[in-house]
Amino acid sequence: RERRARFVGKNGACNVAHKNIREQGRFLQDVFTTLVDLKWPHTLLIFTMSFLCSWLLFGMVWWLIAFAHGDLDHSTRLQRDPAEGAAGSAAGFVPCVTSIHSFTSAFLFSIEVQVTIGFGGRMVTEECPAAILVLIVQNIVGLVINAIMLGCIFMKTSQAHRRAETLIFSKHAVIALREGRLCFMLRVGDLRKSMIISATIRMQVVKKTASLEGEVVPLNQIDIQMENPVGGNSIFLVSPLIIYHVIDKNSPLYDISPMNLHHHEDLEIIVILEGVVETTGITTQARTSYLADEILWGQRFVPIVAEEDGRYSVDYSKFGNTVKVPTPSCTARQLEEDKSIM
Repeated sequence: RERRARFVGKNGACNVAHKNIREQGRFLQDVFTTLVDLKWPHTLLIFTMSFLCSWLLFGMVWWLIAFAHGDLDHSTRLQRDPAEGAAGSAAGFVPCVTSIHSFTSAFLFSIEVQVTIGFGGRMVTEECPAAILVLIVQNIVGLVINAIMLGCIFMKTSQAHRRAETLIFSKHAVIALREGRLCFMLRVGDLRKSMIISATIRMQVVKKTASLEGEVVPLNQIDIQMENPVGGNSIFLVSPLIIYHVIDKNSPLYDISPMNLHHHEDLEIIVILEGVVETTGITTQARTSYLADEILWGQRFVPIVAEEDGRYSVDYSKFGNTVKVPTPSCTARQLEEDKSIM
């Protein structure tokens, strides 16, 4: 049988495609999240176009104000005959915006207003109340665009999944005896010195099931009880830890043996690690999954923590290494039955 597609990839990406979404307008109701979720080329394109469009729009507004007030005609006369322009100025003509004589100069003035450059060659006078109103509106629009776009850029650069890339899981999981019981085990570690606060870890089995009524559930998610060296779900991830799940009568792996393990193509075990990043306070999540052929029976992880020169060192080159250990070639059910008979 062909192995089914993963529900969660080894890198934590969910292998789910959303199709035929009819209510596309819901994404526009949360514009900020939509912008953050976009890819970098699209975000940078929107970032650039938002400023260019606002500069062009207000540049056109400033040009229309100058055209309606006659500033363009006065500026043309001043360029052709400086004496006539001086006479006009002496006659009391005051433009709405000084030194506006074309759309190009209006566009440059729009940029100066919105980004507060202020070269000093162009300025708004008190002649036109409409020009003062447009000046206020453009400043407010510019501040809003800056707040949204810079906030979007900041959120994209500090997204939690970037921190999750330094949280690693062993490539394979193992099943072996621990304290006389069969256990499903994996290793998790953090490559950074800054810690993950309040880290919790949980596991789920995803497989195709059918109910008594004949309803087929293609991706049935079943939580499985797990344990770790410090008890409970909270872990102190200052060094790599081996997380394990005891295969008991409540476990979905209760009737799996090494002979039929690789015949469970529909079996997938998902591991989810969550915690708060110490440096930023943002919650992050790292995920991985194990298919049946990625579970090694009768092996355990080699030790990678050693004491050297008064401190503990971790050898990550052996992070996923395993060694064979004596392990019964039977199911956890059969192992418990044999113990009860003895």
